Amino acid sequence: MEQFRGTTILSVRRGNTVVIGGDGQVSMGNTVMKGNARKVRRLYKDQVIAGFAGGTADAFTLFERFEAQLEKHQGNLVRAAVELAKDWRTDRALRRLEALLAVADKTASLVITGNGDVIEPEKGIANEKTSNLIAAII
Repeated sequence: MEQFRGTTILSVRRGNTVVIGGDGQVSMGNTVMKGNARKVRRLYKDQVIAGFAGGTADAFTLFERFEAQLEKHQGNLVRAAVELAKDWRTDRALRRLEALLAVADKTASLVITGNGDVIEPEKGIANEKTSNLIAAII
């Protein structure tokens, strides 16, 4: 059976203001199954925003785990991301999840990869041609 996949999440930061958006498209192979999926969520008392690309069911699992880490660490984005990454790498069930999270608050923007890596783009730049832009495409 083919994997359901998301396609694009985009985060733009300017100073203390950040926005994350997604295309809303869920595909199965080359077929668009849904065009209005909600790929971006507000977390931890609306202080953190997170978006996903990749397997939809996998992403919901990661949202739940990430939000639990945010609660545990009182909204500390970096600490919660690192702890999620540790879980992701050591938990057998999580290791098989195929998703990527883009997360941000007023101070930081991070990408948490399917390998359990936490990446804070230098100067908020992840695309060499566009300033202040993070693009995650799967």
